[in-house]
Amino acid sequence: MIRVLVVDDQALLRAGLRMILDNAGDMEVVGEATDGAQVTAMVAETAPDVVLMDIRMPDVDGVAATRLVRARTGGPKVLVLTTFDLDEYVYAALRAGASGFILKDTLAADLLSAIRAVARGDAIVAPAVTRRLIERHIGTGDDPLPRSGRELGALTEREREVLTLVARGLSNAEIAGRLFLTEGTVKGHVSKILAKLGLRDRVQAVVLAYECGLIRAGA
Repeated sequence: MIRVLVVDDQALLRAGLRMILDNAGDMEVVGEATDGAQVTAMVAETAPDVVLMDIRMPDVDGVAATRLVRARTGGPKVLVLTTFDLDEYVYAALRAGASGFILKDTLAADLLSAIRAVARGDAIVAPAVTRRLIERHIGTGDDPLPRSGRELGALTEREREVLTLVARGLSNAEIAGRLFLTEGTVKGHVSKILAKLGLRDRVQAVVLAYECGLIRAGA
């Protein structure tokens, strides 16, 4: 069973999410929180696998709560709920450690698939969507950017090439076609890139590629 903590300040939405998740068969809602300020204590109390996190809440918002959750050793994964796919808070939530985001009007089946993916350790944000977020926020002064690019020195030429294509929004299959490789080989390269750079998933890899200047926003 996947243990899920639901965090949202709207009671009606929490009730709807609980109904969907409890009927999934492989998920259990272990708690509900109405504000980010409650999240840390509830994570300690309920030990969820995934926190379904609203991004906009009145006191402690989802970005700050995500940062606190992901700072815990062995803490749960965070899947952000948002109203708009270019919400100005989503980029900050990804940087804070969220494994991705979904829209509040998503279909129930897609919501369940996203939770399962995040519980497995995958990132569920499509790279092209992540790229749009980054292009909107890189260089706005909201973060201490850019990085120097020294982080990329550990990568081979092929790995840098793969990372560039990942950051441009290509899937593993598309990268394989572009570079005349098998999809399994591309997956292996992506895994090595994440390990060498100490990154959690390809979302963080895309962010790092932009911050290091490997590709430029809007390019």
